[in-house]
Amino acid sequence: MKKLSATVLAAAAIALTFTGSAHAETNPKCPSGVTKIGSTKYIKSGSATVASVKQFKGCGKNWGYIYVWDSWKASHGNFIAAVTITRGDGGIDENSGSRGQQEVWSNGANTLQFCTMAYGTVSGGGAGFTNEVC
Repeated sequence: MKKLSATVLAAAAIALTFTGSAHAETNPKCPSGVTKIGSTKYIKSGSATVASVKQFKGCGKNWGYIYVWDSWKASHGNFIAAVTITRGDGGIDENSGSRGQQEVWSNGANTLQFCTMAYGTVSGGGAGFTNEVC
């Protein structure tokens, strides 16, 4: 019985490793690193998860980030993902990826003094806001 339980736990750990839901975010525009702030928004289309939208801070700026999930990209390769920082003063900082680009970072907004949200869109897949962080 103990051997079966260990096998089941090992299989579950391997399955979680290869779900496509986790992705290590590295911001190429902020080499010193970023810290995630607020919650993650999952964009869904029916029961399928399309993308994850997150907000980060680092290098004196706020950053929006969107990652289109492998499982959705596999059957929807002709999409455009975009991410925006919506600032407390009403301004925005948007960046769109190329057609089929899976990971997009905003350009970075000088908005650490404002309440902000990240807003992500995937053409044909939906859109969503993260929670507001002040």
